Amino acid sequence: MITNPTRQHALRSAPGPASRPAGRVRNSVEHQAALAWRLTPRDRWIVAMLAEHRVLTATQITDMAFPSFRSGRQRLRELYLWSVLDRFQPFAALGSAPMHYVLAPAGAAVLAAAHGLEPRDLGYRHDRALGIAHSLRLAHTVGVAEWFAALVDAARHHPCADESALEVWWSEARCARLFGDLVRPDGYGRWHTRGRRIEFFLEYDLGTEALSRVAAKLAGYAALAAATTITTPLLIWLPTPRREANARAALHRAWRDLDQPAAVPVATAAAGLLDPDSAHPSPADPVWLPLPTTGPRRDSGPRLPLDRLVEAWPHLEPHLGDSAPQAEPTGAGEHGSGAARLPAPFPMPPAPSPRGRAAPHR
Repeated sequence: MITNPTRQHALRSAPGPASRPAGRVRNSVEHQAALAWRLTPRDRWIVAMLAEHRVLTATQITDMAFPSFRSGRQRLRELYLWSVLDRFQPFAALGSAPMHYVLAPAGAAVLAAAHGLEPRDLGYRHDRALGIAHSLRLAHTVGVAEWFAALVDAARHHPCADESALEVWWSEARCARLFGDLVRPDGYGRWHTRGRRIEFFLEYDLGTEALSRVAAKLAGYAALAAATTITTPLLIWLPTPRREANARAALHRAWRDLDQPAAVPVATAAAGLLDPDSAHPSPADPVWLPLPTTGPRRDSGPRLPLDRLVEAWPHLEPHLGDSAPQAEPTGAGEHGSGAARLPAPFPMPPAPSPRGRAAPHR
């Protein structure tokens, strides 16, 4: 849950009991052809999201794309049995971790075929996809996905759903391909609510990095702003209000020393500020505190919802909505120079099939 992110050490304890293997369809050309009438637009969206973000939990997928956890769990199990998705469950010291899903060979083949490619052109490797189960960055990767998934869920349940949306969500790998020579943000997004639109880079902190190192990243964002002449806010998400207060002191010192501080608008928030009893807590809630652009550092003041941060940086408004790159520059991708680059999947899932026209095996 976004209000209580899982820490890496909680996923690295003694192994749990082996799960009972389920009978799965063997991946073959004939099976891939059969998937043409089995997979719905929502299934294909899940496949594209896993190709972009590497791993998503069952809870994240169902919150974003299904009307209930039960229906989502049933469909994910079918996709697993069809070898479209693979899954694993990390051991958790307390309770049980949700099932984690990654792309399986049949899913990679379907995705590649949809773009006129071979699976190898995507740089997909089955062992690499499942290898994230043992990554020391698993908790961080899942935490970033939880942050953005909470925004998608909040948009789905907004009183005026047509007025709220996560319009863009780029993964850390895509950001690294685009901006990695200067900065490596954990994600890039664009959020729209009630006629206000804000784009941002995200730095997601779990409290494992020295605050001096977090603050030192501002220099890279300043260099990016100077190179592109585009000012993009930087959102820094921290686990607790106490760490946020300490981080703001370090950030303000680093921000004040920049040649053009106004080119790097910064706002901070903490997971501990969200209401755990809320039905849909998310980073869209009023938990953000901008660094002041003038005068002394202030660590108190009204917290703003995500869409109202533009009020703290009025000089950004002329650029909103048109400053996100539309295509990636040439160069080596995350899997090497031979890896093709697919467009980022639309963050919001497609609407379910109309009643009476449901896809088979739904």
